[in-house]
Amino acid sequence: MNLKDNVNLGNLPRHIAVIMDGNGRWAKQRGGLRIFGHQNAIKAVRDTVEGAAELGVEYLTLYAFSTENWSRPRAEVTALMTLLVSTIRKETATLNKNNIRLQSIGDTASLPQACQRELLEAIELTKQNTRMTLVLALSYSGRWDITQAMQKVALQVEQGQLQSADVNETTVAKYLSTAGMPDPELLIRTSGEQRISNFLLWQLAYTELYITELLWPDFRREQLYEAIISYQNRERRFGKTSEQIIK
Repeated sequence: MNLKDNVNLGNLPRHIAVIMDGNGRWAKQRGGLRIFGHQNAIKAVRDTVEGAAELGVEYLTLYAFSTENWSRPRAEVTALMTLLVSTIRKETATLNKNNIRLQSIGDTASLPQACQRELLEAIELTKQNTRMTLVLALSYSGRWDITQAMQKVALQVEQGQLQSADVNETTVAKYLSTAGMPDPELLIRTSGEQRISNFLLWQLAYTELYITELLWPDFRREQLYEAIISYQNRERRFGKTSEQIIK
């Protein structure tokens, strides 16, 4: 029996989020530049996406580039943007073949024009796909997401379309970049770091965390299965007691 056979398909997380960490360390261990790690991370992305889709996961969100990443050395950022363009261009056909829809969250207007163009084209070409939604978090941060949602809410109040007394959690969620998506039930982080790094701060309120020491370029669908099995062996109480959950 392989690891996949131990996954309970009747108890899958609808939405899995991934912080893909460790590319630079992976490259350094092999005497290469950081971009060498980013290039090899594509294999991990492809295998994880295909593995999640095969299981029946509805949404997979990958933290591809944070707002803080703009402060990295210019050469690395430029190389990353170039890699992003070429990867999206190459992978669109595969997404369509696997019936996977592409979406994005984040301040994508801050991306280079070439990136924006390739991203929008891939989103348009895959919009009819129904098997799984792959979400790329690009130029994204949780604080940015909440801030832009609050700006939209404030504008609605200013224009008299919304009363301040009526603002609640549902209102906020409606204006987040993930509106219409279920909150992630499982967050996977590679490289062993014990933090969420400004990722989906609102949405991760009750998400189960799975942290592995493995560096992202070495991550494959077998590790995805391990994370899901760990999730399935946990008791999710949402503030209630174990006795209440059992009832």
